[in-house]
Amino acid sequence: MEILNARNLKKYYGNDKSLVRALDGINLEVKRGEFIAIVGTSGSGKSTLLHMLGGLDRPTSGEVYIDDKNIFEFKDDELTIFRRRKIGFIFQSYNLIPVLNVYENITLPISLDGNEIDREYIGEIFKTLGIEDKKYNMPSQLSGGQQQRVAIGRALATKPSIILADEPTGNLDSKTSLDVMGLIKVSSKRFNQTVIMITHNEEIAQMADRIIRIEDGKILGGEINE
Repeated sequence: MEILNARNLKKYYGNDKSLVRALDGINLEVKRGEFIAIVGTSGSGKSTLLHMLGGLDRPTSGEVYIDDKNIFEFKDDELTIFRRRKIGFIFQSYNLIPVLNVYENITLPISLDGNEIDREYIGEIFKTLGIEDKKYNMPSQLSGGQQQRVAIGRALATKPSIILADEPTGNLDSKTSLDVMGLIKVSSKRFNQTVIMITHNEEIAQMADRIIRIEDGKILGGEINE
């Protein structure tokens, strides 16, 4: 079943001779539960595409449907709430709140919505990510790999429809990168999450179910990993 559909997505900057086509007519369908890697060289448009799919930026033209809703028909405040409830983000820089402990960082999106925390579910996340003993640690007391585990936990906490990961292993060494990717894959399967990840690392991309290749703002093709 399809969970995300991007239709003729375009993002242009400048005009006339200085026109930059960051995205130039992207069409993409993603099925529920899929793990997709989007790969491309620097400046290919992959980060711009991820930002559009997550509603962090608005396109010049085109549509993005998540759970059959055109997200760009929402007003800005409505889109903010939709993102918080439906999309989990994992960034290269972790983006943890330094004055909050691990548990507070992971449950922050739930608290912002004023919802009751599903403690059993959150406990499962801690167990899956192997950070049960770090619950009350501050981010400054964690290694890079541990901080990224917390970021993954935060992305999972609201039971989102989709997780968008922007170079999630970019600041990690090769062994930790593979460990974190393994956790993202295990977590997505265990909690039935759809994952769309951008990366320049071919080894990391091979862990996805499907690879989408993008260059000059256009999809060149895709391949299914066995």
